[in-house]
Amino acid sequence: MTLTPGTKVGPYEIIGPLGAGGMGEVYRARDTRLGRDVAIKALPAEFARDPERLARFEREAKLLASLSHPNIAGIYGLELEDDHRYLVLEYIEGETLAARLMQGPLGVPETVEVCAGIAAALESAHEGGVVHRDLKSANVMLTSTGVVKVLDFGLAKGGGGVASGSSADGALSASPTMTYGYMGTEAGMVLGTAAYMSPEQARGRALDKRTDIWSFGCVLFECLTGKQAFAGETVSDLIAHILTGEPDWAALPAATPPRLRELLRRCLEKDARRRLRDMGDARIELEEVLSPRGSASSAAVSASVAGAVDAATRAAVAPKKSAG
Repeated sequence: MTLTPGTKVGPYEIIGPLGAGGMGEVYRARDTRLGRDVAIKALPAEFARDPERLARFEREAKLLASLSHPNIAGIYGLELEDDHRYLVLEYIEGETLAARLMQGPLGVPETVEVCAGIAAALESAHEGGVVHRDLKSANVMLTSTGVVKVLDFGLAKGGGGVASGSSADGALSASPTMTYGYMGTEAGMVLGTAAYMSPEQARGRALDKRTDIWSFGCVLFECLTGKQAFAGETVSDLIAHILTGEPDWAALPAATPPRLRELLRRCLEKDARRRLRDMGDARIELEEVLSPRGSASSAAVSASVAGAVDAATRAAVAPKKSAG
């Protein structure tokens, strides 16, 4: 159901559209009771007729309501109007990380600050038994005040953070989604979602919080380089790259600290058993990179490597003494 400006959903008056995707259309609206702007997410009519999709939509409301963290966009309520269901969400003023990265990569300090906020949000969600399953740069908002907000838990799973690996569930996990403020073609949306899928998600296997850690690594790589860690002309090509290929490690900026490179590699381990196991560890690593002690350590390692290379170069070019 398309909502036009002026339409009322309970006490909320629609201002205009913000975006659309596989799990519903999103509108900016005005809360006439409290005098604030909100985001209204409308479930498509065909979804409302599907009990499974309807259950997913209502589960999103409950999952969001169970999460309370400054880096997670909040939920204000669930409205029913003329047999249509709507989520009332926190309206975030700013731009998506995807839109920001269209201008080019972030510097290392900004990357660390943004990704530390994402890591903190996911750490809180995982502690609450929630796995996002659709983390990507389009699902991260950078507010006008500099706060990072993770959005759209529409593909999230609760119950201990383990998702079913059935074929039906795998199809849902690959479905295109879009957060408000991010527009694109349907094909672009599918590719955009698939580009961040973990190998186990691409294979339709059971998922746990480590799938979010992989997606986080993809976002971290994208922030540093301005391009996706995995790419392909088609979804099949892209999935093949995820399953068998490697990111372009040479694309990382020369100034990337060694411990940040190591964190990235641990997040993007294809074998989930060898991957970083907790987002809290990622957050701590990022905070250490930002700290003076972490910066000094990284500088010392870089200086040590540079010194070794310089010594090897001098030895290679030094004139050799004759045997006599």
